[in-house]
Amino acid sequence: MGHAVRIELYTESDYLRSEIYSAGKREFVAGEVYAMAGGTARHNRISLNIATRLDAATRGTPCEVFMADMKVKVEAHRAFYYPDVMLACEPGDDDPLFRTSPCLIVEVLSPSTAGIDEREKWHHYRDIPTLRHYLLVDSESRRVRLLSRQDGGWLERILGEGERLGLACGPVNAEMGFEEIYDRSGL
Repeated sequence: MGHAVRIELYTESDYLRSEIYSAGKREFVAGEVYAMAGGTARHNRISLNIATRLDAATRGTPCEVFMADMKVKVEAHRAFYYPDVMLACEPGDDDPLFRTSPCLIVEVLSPSTAGIDEREKWHHYRDIPTLRHYLLVDSESRRVRLLSRQDGGWLERILGEGERLGLACGPVNAEMGFEEIYDRSGL
């Protein structure tokens, strides 16, 4: 006969307080905390390429670009995630530990995270009212997928070799090409 195992659930405030002192990053979903895997040089390069282009496009606007260490809080699912790149433009969304109103979230997919990024996180992220774009970039093959909110639904676009991507978020109009995303990544 099996034994019941008690699972200790965290409150949001317990999680946020403990995350400050945690040796590694952890994500929070409905009271449960999950350790995050480390990234590769290629994963980091792709994230940096995207963040650099977005950051240049935010100059002179109130928008901010964040990489890897800023959490996004998904109120509807009691969840905190660490997107690879995030663009936020909403006034007053200025908590020092997380943002609640991003207009763009980027996840760079790795073999260990792709399933979570494409299913669980996508299911949660699309419930963020301000989210306009969800960009998924594969770190093992040259594949870029963009999901954009339009007329109450979501439009999917697969970016191909030689194509450019336009991202409009509030006052920011960023553009980047397929090659720029993968620049110096080894792919």
